[in-house]
Amino acid sequence: MIDKNANIFFNVLKEKVDQYFSNKQIERTGNTKLYIKSGVQIFSAAALYILLVFTNPGIWLATLLAILLGMNLAMIGFNIMHEGGHQSFSKYGWLNSFAGYFLNVLGGNIYFWKVKHNVNHHTYTNIEGIDSDIDVRPFMRLHPNQPRQAMHRYQHIYWVVLYGISYAAWVFYEDFLKYFRGKVAVHMKPMSLSLKEHIVFWVTKLVYIIMFLVLPIIMLGWLKALVGFIIVTFVCGLFISIVFQLAHVVESTDFPQEKKIEKEWAIHQVSTTSNFGTANKLLFWMLGGLNFQIEHHLFPKVSHIHYPQISRLVKETCLEFNVAYHEYASMAEAFISHLLYLRKMGAHT
Repeated sequence: MIDKNANIFFNVLKEKVDQYFSNKQIERTGNTKLYIKSGVQIFSAAALYILLVFTNPGIWLATLLAILLGMNLAMIGFNIMHEGGHQSFSKYGWLNSFAGYFLNVLGGNIYFWKVKHNVNHHTYTNIEGIDSDIDVRPFMRLHPNQPRQAMHRYQHIYWVVLYGISYAAWVFYEDFLKYFRGKVAVHMKPMSLSLKEHIVFWVTKLVYIIMFLVLPIIMLGWLKALVGFIIVTFVCGLFISIVFQLAHVVESTDFPQEKKIEKEWAIHQVSTTSNFGTANKLLFWMLGGLNFQIEHHLFPKVSHIHYPQISRLVKETCLEFNVAYHEYASMAEAFISHLLYLRKMGAHT
């Protein structure tokens, strides 16, 4: 049995990855291709917003544009905000901070996200009661240790509604709950927000409401604006939720029974995480490499542009240590596995 404190697996893997960057003489963070992609995604989102709010297109074109904007906002989250939040967007700290604040542009709060995601999720992945990403109670049962309720029998059907409204719930409910409760998660110690963070919270929430609700209502009327907002946020929430669920909540990944990491940390990450559709270059471009979730969890401060190369080293090391490397050939295959897992968790025995 491997001593979880020895980090033997990770030390061997890290040496290989360090050697890779040393031999290639390249930065671990983003490069010009990432910056160009980010510019394209920001520009396209701005263009879609302007077309929707200021040109008042017909209903069918407006619906299509709203769907595209929802997907575009999710991609900004995947490619820019997520990398900035992990300090992997750029070698310059100020540029990482700038990229991270795109979450605030999208209505969230980067300060809360860093605590919830970087600490809870990236350390205690799939551990019930600590990883809040798998805590959707009472609406869903995602871990064997969570209580089963009658409605969970249908969670593999009604997931679409919950995932769709998750983005709006995040912006208008969960962030405010964290703010007034003073905790990012129930089990965590109270936060001590600085004056700057208080100001950032309220100012960015207000700007988001003005840009995505007030201004569209003024320009289009309340009905069109509200319907458009619902479409954008629903599509964005659906896209984000599916991507993150396919990385951890599938049949192949482990769901530890104990509220602690029993294996070496890196092996725990590999065991509780799964890749999908890694050969699909368009998917890789859209998701900011989050379909290489194993590599991301092992090296969160390395930009996703390096994941295809690093994955070869991870697979090689997993083979050496007899560690299972979970991967689905396509996003569709991973999605089916996710639905089957939801049905399994909801089934009454």
